Amino acid sequence: MAKILIIEDNAANMKLATLLLRNAGHSALCAVDAEIGLMLAHAEQPDLILMDIQLPGMDGLAATALLKQDPATAAIPVIALTAMAMKADKEKSQIAGCDAYIAKPLRCQELYAAIDSLLSRAKPQTGSEADNLNPSS
Repeated sequence: MAKILIIEDNAANMKLATLLLRNAGHSALCAVDAEIGLMLAHAEQPDLILMDIQLPGMDGLAATALLKQDPATAAIPVIALTAMAMKADKEKSQIAGCDAYIAKPLRCQELYAAIDSLLSRAKPQTGSEADNLNPSS
């Protein structure tokens, strides 16, 4: 189905996210920090990114802002992941350009719903298929 980049520094969280994605039929790319994640996003052009907010070095919000400022990666939906769900973090993630926000621990139904929603939103906007589906545009 979709190619999803997981940017997560915690090995247990990475393993869980990878398992959940594969169980849903998606392929997972993995990065343990923002710098590797940014390189993979450019090289692999994933369909979606799961971005941990608290990463070593550059945090996930700064990385998301860079992705959204770059025309090559700006259209890739980003789901912010955080272990400390606070209203301020949710607002900061929206300002940085995140398309959704999920608190850890990951719950499969919540994750799958966010992924499905963002992927279905992104598909009509890509390629010439959208032009063919709506001849009045």
